[in-house]
Amino acid sequence: MRVGNGGRRYTVGFESLDGTMPYAPIMGTLGFVLSPDGTQVLMIHRNARADDQHLGKYNGLGGKLEANEDVAAGMRREIMEEAGITCTSMRLRGTVNWPGFGLHGEDWFGFIFLIESYTGTPLAGNHEGALQWVARDRLHELPMWDGDRYFLPLVFDDDPRPFHGVMPYSGGHVVSWSMTRM
Repeated sequence: MRVGNGGRRYTVGFESLDGTMPYAPIMGTLGFVLSPDGTQVLMIHRNARADDQHLGKYNGLGGKLEANEDVAAGMRREIMEEAGITCTSMRLRGTVNWPGFGLHGEDWFGFIFLIESYTGTPLAGNHEGALQWVARDRLHELPMWDGDRYFLPLVFDDDPRPFHGVMPYSGGHVVSWSMTRM
């Protein structure tokens, strides 16, 4: 912290007003694409790279936000890059704060979307793995991050309010889960 004209405090770089580093997670999107009849979800089976932190797990589609990109644009871009389809209707279902989730303990903050309609034909796979349609009522049977089982039902439920959760990770496992809806 520095003191400027008139004794006012201001920040320089990433330093916060109290002199500590602010919370600065990696920002990302995670989307779940529904089939036209709404009974299936397009999932990626992360099976293409041996060095993948997610190897063997199923997940929705998404990734890191780019600079100067809003979350909706980032979600659309990721769906196009990973599945080759264009989102025509999507809803923000919630957010999840994942402290310690990254391979080296990095913090992540995700915007979770439900993609309700799209144009185009989904790819069979991409550089991360195979894309597969999975029945919504069978998602719980898939190998996935243990924490996904906490918020995934909220993505598909009938409650119109978005959820906002915090899910700390340690050593690749969920430490706790708390959530509110607004």
